[in-house]
Amino acid sequence: MADMKRKNEKISVAIQGVVGSFHEIAAVEYFRGREICPVPCETFTDLFTVLEEGKTDYGIVAFENSVAGSILPNYELLRRSRLTVTGEICLRVIQNLVALPGQRMSDIREIHSHPIAIQQCSVFINEMREKGVKVVEASDTALSARLISEKRHFGAGAIASSSAAGMYSLAILKKEIEDNRLNFTRFIMIAGNGKHITGQDTAVNTDKAMVCFSLPHKVGSLSQVLSVLAYYQISLTRIQSIPIVGQPWEYLFHIDLIYSDYNRYRQALDAIRPLTEGLEVLGEFMHGLMPYEAGNN
Repeated sequence: MADMKRKNEKISVAIQGVVGSFHEIAAVEYFRGREICPVPCETFTDLFTVLEEGKTDYGIVAFENSVAGSILPNYELLRRSRLTVTGEICLRVIQNLVALPGQRMSDIREIHSHPIAIQQCSVFINEMREKGVKVVEASDTALSARLISEKRHFGAGAIASSSAAGMYSLAILKKEIEDNRLNFTRFIMIAGNGKHITGQDTAVNTDKAMVCFSLPHKVGSLSQVLSVLAYYQISLTRIQSIPIVGQPWEYLFHIDLIYSDYNRYRQALDAIRPLTEGLEVLGEFMHGLMPYEAGNN
């Protein structure tokens, strides 16, 4: 009965941007079958603050894009927050040029969107710039669409999802304007106090971890860590170095690990701990389906 009650409870999720953003789309997909209440946040900093203050159950954060690369500021926000990574989802991101109904491509004089979305559509954007179209960076894709709708801004278009276009009564002038159709964004789910949506045993219900550490200035220090992980048959799926603010030319390494044996994974952490400095486990969770595992469909 308790499990049934939990299933019927609405989940509050902090998202960057407004309703109709890709963060909301990813949250709905992640919690498929559950009712969610999105809590819009203007910036990623606001999102982490809302979650740290206990105002939402979860937060969802874009971490990397297959075209634009890693969103580095979010790595530092995560590490400083002491929040826990509880899951991930990889979302195919389809970008569209949307505008008020009745307009044509030739009517567009401005394009508004988030910098990452603009970067994902660089070929299209460059073509429009050559025609004299002004590109305006904004805090969110869906917010750009909403403002055009609310202000009845003729001559302006937004790069946004088809969901945002429908939600804000805009027409899609051009579909799939991203540079590459294999345009995926990896989102991580975060929560306070190690909360997991399953509420089940971590050792049984996880197969992936996000870990960060720094290394001493010694020859081969990173290769030693990688060799130990290989010995314990831990698969390293990602490594990202982040500059340590205030310590020039020193870096934190964020690594993603996949394991099939939880106890062996923990043994591997114990083995690399003496080789690293400030080793932290940022989260243990079930890995999300990546594009290559889905056959790039």
